This record gives sequence, structure tokens and C-alpha cells, in this order.
Amino acid sequence: MQPMPMKVLICITTYSMDLITSQLVQRYLMKISIWKNRLIVVFSTSLLLLAWYIGAKVLNIPVLLPSPKETLSSFLKIIKHPSFVENISVTLIRGGLSFLIIFSISTFLGLLSGFFPSVKSLLTPLLVICKATPVMAIILLAFIWFTSGTVPIFSAFLMGFPVMFVQVEEGVHHISKELDEMTKVYKFSRRTRFFHFHLPSMAPFLITGSKSTLSMIWKVIIAAEVLTVPTFGVGSKMSLAQINLETAQVISWTLIAIFLTAMSDLLFSFILAETTRYRKRKNLVRNEASV
Repeated sequence: MQPMPMKVLICITTYSMDLITSQLVQRYLMKISIWKNRLIVVFSTSLLLLAWYIGAKVLNIPVLLPSPKETLSSFLKIIKHPSFVENISVTLIRGGLSFLIIFSISTFLGLLSGFFPSVKSLLTPLLVICKATPVMAIILLAFIWFTSGTVPIFSAFLMGFPVMFVQVEEGVHHISKELDEMTKVYKFSRRTRFFHFHLPSMAPFLITGSKSTLSMIWKVIIAAEVLTVPTFGVGSKMSLAQINLETAQVISWTLIAIFLTAMSDLLFSFILAETTRYRKRKNLVRNEASV
């Protein structure tokens, strides 16, 4: 075996070094971009807090606009109160139960609608009604029909169902017909086709739909709690604080509601990112195996 010529060795080494340098530069630039975006968010938040502080100082009427310091004090009192955990837990249970019901029914009907267009036609009137009816109208009607504790769950279902349904149906339509036909040719069982082919193809749509649906659920649940005032719940405490003109408490409970939505968004964003990375790694392994 002849030794590798020096020029070829130098070229290979130079190419490898250039490739490594390029990757390091890309990672460095990516980190700079991430930190830049974080600094912009911090700066924007600081501006909002400053505007809030100045507005509270100028008005000098805590009932209209309490200062950030007063709101922070009220927030700390709320989270230290013994009933805080119970109020948060009840709202979380309502939101979680609503999401499970929506996810189960929407996924089942969305799959049927995606594979059988006649099912979509059958469900179109219900989807139009759910999309067009104002949230407050649904809550008020539900308050006539159900107890105050059930109203948030029912209202959240009617508002969240179309969002999840559309995403599931879109996921079905994005399944590759060529690959689907290939699985039929090789006579894979329906179970194998669904769990190893259909479901992975639909995963990004299911995660995106879940993220959008859960964000809407929190808004509808808390709005329903505000109007119906059940014994426990974030919205109930918000409503009682408004009746007593405790604006700092209203803002504090609003911040808690925002936190719930933000946490659910972060959770599904993380799941979507991990799913995307997994799919890329899997495709890379397949490509290397084929080579």
C-alpha cells in the first residue's frame, strides 16, 4: 500500500480544519444571537415596568393603577395565603381535564375527518358554530345549563375543540401518500402503520395543536371562573378582588394566569424542539445506513 502523498494529506487536514472552524463560528454566532434576543426581551420588560411605575406615580390613585411595589407586595401575600395552592390546583385540574377531553375527542374525530371527507362535512356545522360564537355567549349559556364548577370545562371544550381538530386533520393530510401506499404493499398491519408511520408524521401538528389549544383553555377557563365565581379558582379570586376594588390583587392574579399560559407554551415548545431533533437524528442514521 502506497503512502498518501503529502499534498493530499495537507489538503485533507486543511479541509477538516476549515470545517471545524466553520462549525465553531456558527455555534458562536448562534450563541450571540440567543443572548442578543434575551437582552432585547429584558430591555423591553424593563421599559414596560418603567412605564408602569411612571404611570402609577403620575396618577397617584392605587385603585386605578397600583405601583409595581404595591403589586409585588400583594402578589407575595397571595402566594403565602393557605388557600393559594387550592385555588391554583382547582384551575389546573379544570384546565387539565378540559385538555384531555379536547385532545381525545378532537384526535379521534380529526383522524376520521382526515381519512373520510364525509365526516368533515358532517362536523362542519358544529365547527362553524364553535368558531363563530363569542366566548362570553358560550359562558353565559353554559351558566344557565350547568353548575359554576362545570361551566369552565364545558366552555373550554367548545372553544378549544375546533383548534385541535383542524391541526389533527392537517396532520392527516400531510401524511405522504407514496409511503402510505408502500406500507400497504408490504402488508404492514394497521396498528404498525399507525404507530410507526402515521403518528410520527402527525407529531408536529399534534404538538402545535396542543400548544395553541392549551393556551386558549387557560383564557377561557379563567374567564368562565370570573363570570360564574365558583368556590375556588384563579378567576374567582380575580372577580372577588375586582368587586372589592383591590386592583393590585387583580393584577397579581392576572400575572399568575399569564404564568400558567407561559409555562404550558414553554412545555410544548420544548417537546416540539425535542421531537424535531429526534426526527433529524433518525433521518441522519437512516441516510448513513443507506450509504
